[in-house]
Amino acid sequence: MSSTAEGVLGPGPGADVGRVRAFLRLVVIEHSVFALPFAYIAALSAMFRESRSIHWWQLFLVTVAMVGMRTFAMAANRIIDREIDARNPRTAGRELVTGAVSVRTAWTGAVVALAVFLGAAALLNPLCLALAPLAVLPMVVYPYGKRFTDYPHAILGIAQAIGPIGAWIAVTGAWSWDAAVLGLAVGIWIGGFDLIYACQDVTADRANGVRSVPARFGTAAALHATRAAHLVTVGLLVGFGLLTHAGVFFWLGLVIVAGAFVYEHTLVRPRDLSRLNRAFFQVNSFIGIALFGCALLDLAVRGLGL
Repeated sequence: MSSTAEGVLGPGPGADVGRVRAFLRLVVIEHSVFALPFAYIAALSAMFRESRSIHWWQLFLVTVAMVGMRTFAMAANRIIDREIDARNPRTAGRELVTGAVSVRTAWTGAVVALAVFLGAAALLNPLCLALAPLAVLPMVVYPYGKRFTDYPHAILGIAQAIGPIGAWIAVTGAWSWDAAVLGLAVGIWIGGFDLIYACQDVTADRANGVRSVPARFGTAAALHATRAAHLVTVGLLVGFGLLTHAGVFFWLGLVIVAGAFVYEHTLVRPRDLSRLNRAFFQVNSFIGIALFGCALLDLAVRGLGL
């Protein structure tokens, strides 16, 4: 369609597709891989305990809710932080800064994603719907956290801990301390590797008044804190395995995860962040997928049916 025709008839369908693609780049939709595996571990463990069979409709709704919530959270984060992003050379190319995505489009996508999340929660059970607003709160508070605390990573951890807990509630309609342990493990894990990610912005954050552990205490201290967080994560995953009477394949997965953590921390040094993206994206994606694969195999061997 020519530009003249677009002026008369409005943008064609290609423009809408382009906006959707740009929005998906904005929210980095592929990074859902970080949180989804642990939600699945919680949901499938709950199904195993409840009936020893997979309830595919519930699992589908858990997936929709998780992706919807994460999409909303990322869109809100990008919208709220767009002025900070514009002042940071690393983030100055993000879609809201360059204009590839308008603020209006980003808000539209965020509202749609939030509606999808709430709709999935409503279809799951009344407790999920009642708790849904509480799940939204830390997602909105997190991007503001870097403006009033040196520990925004802890807020992110709380936000991420909700996923496994919510997935368990989605299946059972009731609170579970087993799921809380898994959620805490996930929250501390993600809060920990967010410390690594923040190390690359120390100079820009200090110049712009953005607060974080690396900006306040330095890169070396942040990396030490990350190691401690990941050690606690492994301990909590051990606790989850014991509480759910996990079998040998879960424990094998945990050994793999522990090895991946060790490898991750060999990649990043206080004076050498050149391999940070490998540590952040590749290793952490592998951790979630590896543990989920082993946990699923363990549940199947123990009797989880289709």
